[in-house]
Amino acid sequence: MIYTVTFSPALDYVIDLDELRLGETNRSQKESYYFGGKGINVSTVLTNLGIENTALGFVSGFTGSALERGLKEAGLKTDFIHLEEGITRINIKLRMKQETEINTQGAAITESKLEALLGQLERLKEDDTLVISGNIPNTLPDNIYEIMLKRLGGRGIRFVVDATGMLLKNVLKYRPFLIKPNRSELEELTESKIQNDADLEVGAKKLQDLGARNVLVSLGGDGAYLLCENGKQFRVPAIREAVKNTVGAGDSMVAGFLAGYMRKKDYEYALKLGIAAGSATACSEGLAKREKIEEFFQKI
Repeated sequence: MIYTVTFSPALDYVIDLDELRLGETNRSQKESYYFGGKGINVSTVLTNLGIENTALGFVSGFTGSALERGLKEAGLKTDFIHLEEGITRINIKLRMKQETEINTQGAAITESKLEALLGQLERLKEDDTLVISGNIPNTLPDNIYEIMLKRLGGRGIRFVVDATGMLLKNVLKYRPFLIKPNRSELEELTESKIQNDADLEVGAKKLQDLGARNVLVSLGGDGAYLLCENGKQFRVPAIREAVKNTVGAGDSMVAGFLAGYMRKKDYEYALKLGIAAGSATACSEGLAKREKIEEFFQKI
């Protein structure tokens, strides 16, 4: 079973405008909303690809109820912990010639509720996969990722970590099955410039030496690079189509990779399905559906 954790889910409210005039009344051209959060994005695409998984995390208030209900209606299996105060975040995304985002704080997670989540994770067993991703809310300990992986270490659980900076670097000692930095994050982590494929290999190898088993580097419009734990490496270009939306593309890549690995235990196949899922989301209004992902897979 695959489990994803989203500490602070959100309703992403997207507003299309011609322009934003500060201090005046602005009228939208179109509005839409999506159920957001990096772990939830991974769970959604996994579900779209027919891979069983459970989304864990915290919800609260009327927005949390709407999010939980909407995910279940979309076919997702969830096991959220309900916070007693506050509401699940509403993030505002203003789309014009440039996109502006307002990401809100969300409800506070108490120590007792955090312990409840850690108790859920204690039920994971050998061959399960745990996906943790994104930033940490300011009401949680800075080392919460380390706390989680330390408690679950040595049980044969696959850890997938999609995080930045020291948040990622500090958990490499727990030998995560997969990490997914982008080019700039890889440069920051290795303190080196990535200018070509040889630099990608050197940078990814540094993270392997620190403990990562498989290093998947997302390269945006240039596709992705994978350094496998068996020493093999693969480089796959992106699919060139008009980009409509970059939100969730990286999460979709993680989901596609995991779906491919679960199907065939083949890293090259997993990378190609990851690229297809990420590219399909980038070319969709929301997260990619199975048909779009399979269409894109055939183009690789």
